[in-house]
Amino acid sequence: MSGLRHFQPPYGCQNTVHSRTQPLEHCLVALNSGDHIHGHCGPHVGLLHTVLRRLPRPEGVQTHPWKNWKWNNLSVSLCHSSITAVWALSCVAQSPIMLKEMHLPSSPVTYLLACFSTGYFLHDASDILLSSYARASWEFLLHHVLVLWCFLYAILTHRYVAGVSVALFVEVNSIFLHSRLMMRLACIDKSSYPYTFVKLLNLITYVLFRLGAQFLITRFIIMNYAWLDHATSLLVAIGAMNIMMMVYLWRLVHADFLPQRQLCHNDNRSKGTHDEESSSLKQD
Repeated sequence: MSGLRHFQPPYGCQNTVHSRTQPLEHCLVALNSGDHIHGHCGPHVGLLHTVLRRLPRPEGVQTHPWKNWKWNNLSVSLCHSSITAVWALSCVAQSPIMLKEMHLPSSPVTYLLACFSTGYFLHDASDILLSSYARASWEFLLHHVLVLWCFLYAILTHRYVAGVSVALFVEVNSIFLHSRLMMRLACIDKSSYPYTFVKLLNLITYVLFRLGAQFLITRFIIMNYAWLDHATSLLVAIGAMNIMMMVYLWRLVHADFLPQRQLCHNDNRSKGTHDEESSSLKQD
């Protein structure tokens, strides 16, 4: 089993990845600031940021500081989820063995997927920290710290990158999770057909893709605990996220399937309370 502890990426992968990781993270951070990045993918990031800022948004969102910031944050998150959901599913579809052997060496495509998502989580964490709502968003920050610990370990050691692809199955659910919150920010009627459709898909994909991915990863670590590198640290991080996922599931069910007050009726509440409400609606 000792040979399994020191996997190296396939030939050509290491150089490709190291040359692209920093630009990818730099580009994603630029999404929030709007800076023009010269060199790798700079024009594309500038164009995406410009499009996101100029897209029309509901009047109630545009005139409300917290909602306006949240809308911008969710717009970037939705772009990330849409890209990585397809990317992760494609990677695993091409190599289904990754579902069972998450320690396997990575291909350049799966490694870049890990780098891309790590850049996003760094961006999102910095966006929260630099906003005036960081204190009320501590759950997001804790979640991001746990994710970044696992993803950065995979990137720096070239181990468990296949597991990162499986973990990113959660982004299928995140598409509906972010869409749902944006609909709530826009005060879409919760009894309307579009909202009902999104909330049902959100619940279904939450169980199938978010909890399903967590189950596969947890099972892999437990079944192979005896020989996996840093298995204890990984199991603690995954275990903490499992607890958070169950709490978030209860909050989602309570918010969408049990009576409660509408978000748009609470405009006079504090900024912190707004973010606490949204903590049940968004995580990556």
